Amino acid sequence: MGLLDRLLGSLGGQSADSQQGSVFLDLATAVLQSHPGGLAGLLQQFTAAGLGREASSWVSTGPNLPISAEQLSQVLGQDNVRALAERFNVSPESASFGLASLLPALVDHLTPKGQVD
Repeated sequence: MGLLDRLLGSLGGQSADSQQGSVFLDLATAVLQSHPGGLAGLLQQFTAAGLGREASSWVSTGPNLPISAEQLSQVLGQDNVRALAERFNVSPESASFGLASLLPALVDHLTPKGQVD
């Protein structure tokens, strides 16, 4: 099972096809690559927003705690989510949902040893 399949599985029963899942993966990757400070900076932003327990769980080797689309929009900023949505030709609501669903699994995948390198 590839990364995309595992990440799509994290959508929890959503009927997203591979093409849509690929768009969400590209969106999540863009968030990580463009965020000041990269992955560490993104995790710090979640911590500063009161979601440190959730963000830490994504890095740790245990289960990933979920976040909602609303929480994700609050942390990243609605204007940023809207801009990303436009860039990837999806609705802001879909972008928020997709990111909230995939980001924990993507961070988990990028930190297999339980720490940010």
